[in-house]
Amino acid sequence: MSVQKRKLIEVALPLEVINRESAREKSIRHGHPSTLHLWWARRPLAAARAVLFSQLVDDPSSHPEKFPTEDAQRIERERLHKIIERLVVWENVSDKGLLAEARAEIMSSTDNNPPSILDPFAGGGTIPLEAQRLGLEAHASDLNPVAVLINKALIEIPPKFRDQLPVYPGLAGSEIRSWEDTTGLAADIRAYGQWIRGEAENRIGHLYPKAMLSSGVEAEIIAWVWARTVTCPNPACGIEMPLVRSWWLGKKKGKEAYIVASVVDDETHASGLRVKFTIGRDDSGPETDGTMSGRQGAVCIACQATVSKDYIKSEGVAGRLGARLMSVVAEGRRQRLYLDPREIDEIAANIEHTEDVPVQELGIDPRNLWTPSYGLTKFSDLFTNRQLVAMTTFCDLVKEVRERVINDALEAGMPAGESLEDGGSGAVAYGDGLATYLGISVSRCADYWSSICGWHSTRETIRNVFGRQSIPMTWDFVETMPLSESTGGYFGQLSWVAKVVEKLPATNAAYVQQQDASTLNHAALISTDPPYYDNIAYSDLSDFFYVWQRRMLRSVHPKLFSTMLVPKAKELVANPYRHNGKGGAKTFFEDGFRDVFARARNSALQDYPIAVWYAFKQSDTSDDGTSSSGWETLLDGMIRSGWSITATWPNRSELGNRMIASGTNALASSIVLALRPRAEGAPVTDRRGFIAALQVELPKALRDLQQGAIAPVDLPQATIGPGMSVFSRYAGVIEADGTKMTVRSALARINEILDQVLNEQEGDFDSATRFALAWYRNYGYSTGAFGDANSIANARNISVEKLAHDGVLTSRAGKVELLKPVDLSSEYNVLEDGSTGTWEALHHMIRILECDGVEKAGEFLAQALMRADKAIVADLVKELSFLLFSVAEKNGWTKDALSFNTLATAWPDIVDSSRTKRSVEVQSAFDFGEDDL
Repeated sequence: MSVQKRKLIEVALPLEVINRESAREKSIRHGHPSTLHLWWARRPLAAARAVLFSQLVDDPSSHPEKFPTEDAQRIERERLHKIIERLVVWENVSDKGLLAEARAEIMSSTDNNPPSILDPFAGGGTIPLEAQRLGLEAHASDLNPVAVLINKALIEIPPKFRDQLPVYPGLAGSEIRSWEDTTGLAADIRAYGQWIRGEAENRIGHLYPKAMLSSGVEAEIIAWVWARTVTCPNPACGIEMPLVRSWWLGKKKGKEAYIVASVVDDETHASGLRVKFTIGRDDSGPETDGTMSGRQGAVCIACQATVSKDYIKSEGVAGRLGARLMSVVAEGRRQRLYLDPREIDEIAANIEHTEDVPVQELGIDPRNLWTPSYGLTKFSDLFTNRQLVAMTTFCDLVKEVRERVINDALEAGMPAGESLEDGGSGAVAYGDGLATYLGISVSRCADYWSSICGWHSTRETIRNVFGRQSIPMTWDFVETMPLSESTGGYFGQLSWVAKVVEKLPATNAAYVQQQDASTLNHAALISTDPPYYDNIAYSDLSDFFYVWQRRMLRSVHPKLFSTMLVPKAKELVANPYRHNGKGGAKTFFEDGFRDVFARARNSALQDYPIAVWYAFKQSDTSDDGTSSSGWETLLDGMIRSGWSITATWPNRSELGNRMIASGTNALASSIVLALRPRAEGAPVTDRRGFIAALQVELPKALRDLQQGAIAPVDLPQATIGPGMSVFSRYAGVIEADGTKMTVRSALARINEILDQVLNEQEGDFDSATRFALAWYRNYGYSTGAFGDANSIANARNISVEKLAHDGVLTSRAGKVELLKPVDLSSEYNVLEDGSTGTWEALHHMIRILECDGVEKAGEFLAQALMRADKAIVADLVKELSFLLFSVAEKNGWTKDALSFNTLATAWPDIVDSSRTKRSVEVQSAFDFGEDDL
């Protein structure tokens, strides 16, 4: 039987670079695959790419014949890490040379026969897309048809039409260029999308009056701002009162604009009064924030009566919510123009919609779907009549354009072939593919053309429906001009789609199917991001898009859109309202999760670890302390399904990530687990045997993690991997009372051993550093008594006087205090100081890094390593930063912990910088090789 080769993911990853690029990815928009169509909680592309590569590529320790020593393995591992570090950079996704280099490594580690990759919970398509980018055969599956459509658009359709010339008449010959990759497909999306927009203007352009400024210049209208209304219940009033969250329109300094509401006489209204809206433009702003007062309800601007939310809900359920136009937004020269409402605009919007609109009911989920309580129960209720006319018009044009594309493709010489659903790649399939992308562009429009959209007064732009993972109730809403070229218009949505398509890899065939994950046959390597418990109501939310996609694309994808709404019964999400309360939901989720991964275990590939992502939620607090019950449930479910956990890696993808916070859950935003099938007939051990195995294996694993590019903040979570690897290799760990050890207990034992190993590292430090560590544990940088300091110093064969002389602390009037990095002198010269130890070197480097940056910190490190006494060892400085972070985090010293984490995180860059600063003399006097760093 061949010995399993450990993969990179099971040993070490350049985690900080992966996390940095994962976070940076959130600021990248144009052309990023996540902008093809909205999906919730996508994993970062950078992290998915790194995980897939490291699932397949051997760790050097698997080849002792090539890399016989730990140093040789470390050097080779660093080379592979450099490839990952380049792979995760977004700007390199189209670097064919780099991708070829990565593929060569994969082929070398898989005997030129890499497995296909399967994501049974494909969602937004991140993992299958990155598998395809790496030249692997990608399989994507999901129960949700909206997710399936996104995956088809990302990985299945593009390879069929790679290097295809555009078929739009005259387009291919109008440009002197080679239509490589997906550029022809993207060009046709733009061209036929422009045809759709032109046809739409012919059909519904008259519904959108132009705006004429006082100067006589015509301005382009981009939006109309409306307020929902109810009749004031005060019998003495009865005015049609506006429900407004905020009067503000624009808050840019010097260009402030807001709505002014006043009550005027009007005999045409039953109350004899009406509200008039005008625009205020001074910096004083409105007198009140709005009329809606949170949970209390609303205030009538005419009689000042407080109107309860219950009354508003009852009026909504009775169908008596109205709407009044408050302002018209036009595009000026580099600024928004806010105009008073006009009667012509209200008349234009007051039209009947067609009968063929989505009348399917929204789900019953008060946590995520807020509108049904106010009478907006059908999806058509989430749009004004004019918006419904716009959406149905564009939907009809998508169906019409398909036939046009097919005819043009036949004229261009493309064979007819079969439909896309039947696996075709000719003219009919091309028409289906173009209709899919154009349908996605219209589906994107629904997110901006709904009466749930609001106005962002700071950025002066439209808030789309899904600014959060819910369908909220919006009071003052914005109606977008669909024919505008500005924010929210059709051209903008079309452009997002085309830009994504022209950057897709489309390297080889991929396969996408709609299927329940528990019924899949897993003849591939799994890499997946399953839904996390009840965080997101995917099916209920995606119905918002599905009802429109079904209207447009049912003839193109008849199997995919065969149901009236998204399938829900088998969706692996713990929804209490669907499974008879929280208990039933918990049982449904846990049983379903185990079923999926038990089935995967039975057909797992023996030579590769699977990868499973887990998204953290807030910790649960109980009498036993604070823990993440979902995390423990996941680990327990995996172990009970027959899996052994070989690694756990934190993936932080938030730019402003809260690293630590005293008394709160300080875990990463998500975790990647590497798992292998547990051996049949695995042994049972007792508590003592488990702890003994931890004590043997964790120290080396910890040292490997510290030497890798990992931040101290991520160390505890990463250490769970090798710890749970020990725990999950056994069929069971028996406690003293004869019961099986729980995952929670195992995690506690792993953390105990981690603390023990970190503390044992103190023996490598010099006396001054060991004193400072002991003092820091008790006092941090605060003041303590001289007598206590003297006792600690004597035990370490050093004196307080010497520590003060060496610049480690201050000692005055019987009080002792460690020097902070900020207290240290900027004139310090490490080459002239004859007694610098690890503690002092680390603190000087923190000061330099925070004040002067990586380059200067690198200079300091280079000089420190030149010292003739060799007192400073680079690895020990880094180890000390990890140890101090652990101490600071446990004590809630957030600012200190941030400094230690920042130094350890920047360590690879500091080392690189130090090397570039060496002179020829330095090299001859001091061998600055890998062994020293």
